[in-house]
Amino acid sequence: MKSLYIRIVVVTLFIMLISSVIAFIGSNLYYQKILKPSNDKKNTEIANDVVDLFEAASMDESTFFEKTAKLSYQFYVTDGKGEGTFYGAAFRNRSLPPGVIQDVLNGHTYHGMAEYPSTTFVTGFFANELSNSIGVPIKIDGKPHAVFMRPDIKQQFNEIHILLAVLLLLTIALTMLIVFFSTRYLVKPIRELTVATKKITDGDYSIQLKENRQDEIGTLAKSFMFMSRQLMQVEQMRQEFVSNVSHEIQTPLSSMKGYANLMRSPSLSKEEQDAYSKVIESESTRLSKVSKQLLTLASLDKDHGVINCESVNLTGMLQTLISQTRWLWEEKDLALSLEADEVTYPGNEDLLYQAFENLLSNSIKYTPPEGEIRLSLHQEVKGIMFRIEDNGIGIPPEHIGKIFERFYKVDESRSHERNSSGLGLSIVKKIITLHHGEIHVVSIPDGGTTFTLTLP
Repeated sequence: MKSLYIRIVVVTLFIMLISSVIAFIGSNLYYQKILKPSNDKKNTEIANDVVDLFEAASMDESTFFEKTAKLSYQFYVTDGKGEGTFYGAAFRNRSLPPGVIQDVLNGHTYHGMAEYPSTTFVTGFFANELSNSIGVPIKIDGKPHAVFMRPDIKQQFNEIHILLAVLLLLTIALTMLIVFFSTRYLVKPIRELTVATKKITDGDYSIQLKENRQDEIGTLAKSFMFMSRQLMQVEQMRQEFVSNVSHEIQTPLSSMKGYANLMRSPSLSKEEQDAYSKVIESESTRLSKVSKQLLTLASLDKDHGVINCESVNLTGMLQTLISQTRWLWEEKDLALSLEADEVTYPGNEDLLYQAFENLLSNSIKYTPPEGEIRLSLHQEVKGIMFRIEDNGIGIPPEHIGKIFERFYKVDESRSHERNSSGLGLSIVKKIITLHHGEIHVVSIPDGGTTFTLTLP
């Protein structure tokens, strides 16, 4: 299986190769379309200047063209009757198209450079062929001759050829070297992410990645670290949840087991049997309540924000709730009042009833005898506002931010006395969130508590 490092290196080198081919084809086209006509024109002027210089000089043919050839030019001089004479470096190909020599002898100019065939991957500028030259007429000893000329590219650019070759080789070598090391630099954080992923798979969330990069890798590292912290919190919550569930279930089970053993005693009186039976019944009720609340939370978690909504008369729901809990607040001689508009809301009736019931039950539970509970429901501009206030024992400030956490209890001993599982407010929060609403709490120790629900 190829690693990402090898893939990036291969792809980069392949891109370099393709880019080089495209660049060469582009430069070849540039030469054929633009430079070749210009090169032909320039060399035609030079050839005519050579002819003028020869006619003005007092030199024989051989001396003149040998000296001129040393200026990095190649010549072929012929009268069309013999083989002719070559001066300077040898041509790789000495053939000429038929009729060219005679045409030049007749006074025409041969534009071999402009007419040189365009071939892919062949740049005519470097083609050392006689046909790739300029032919002009010249008179030698009064007789018409033809002289063909082209620059000696090898001699003119011998040093620069070496320089370009060295430059090209160094560029390729350095590019490959840089690609190898830069790719390793790019792949390194991905490898670190792979190692971190394996650690998380093994349950180790104590990982550290560099988050200071301002690119996609840095963004990925930040997201990964955030995910890691979230997973750590989830794992901690899971462990805490299991511990709390075990505690909530184990406590009533132990109590029921203990009292069941006591009831097997033959010396137990009728009154003691009744008392122990009531304890077992109370603990079984408590266990059933915890089980029901856990199932409710599991069901709400599974909904992921999708609930069945219908038109709900919230005012009538509150009146029904007050009526059904009457024996609870009358038993403590509590004063309970309701101030409500006629409000209808599109929501899930069963869930909203459970949320309101949990809040009212808490107020009744934690409000001392002869206390007061006030409920209000109003339709406002920003939404439906439900508020429940009591003058009960209140919540200490350090606990306000945690009361909606599952199994969280402000006072373990006091909560146990009031048969609290620590799940009621978690259920309320979940239900209100599923309805896209908000819940806020304000409380003063020994001064009462106010829960405010806003439904959009």
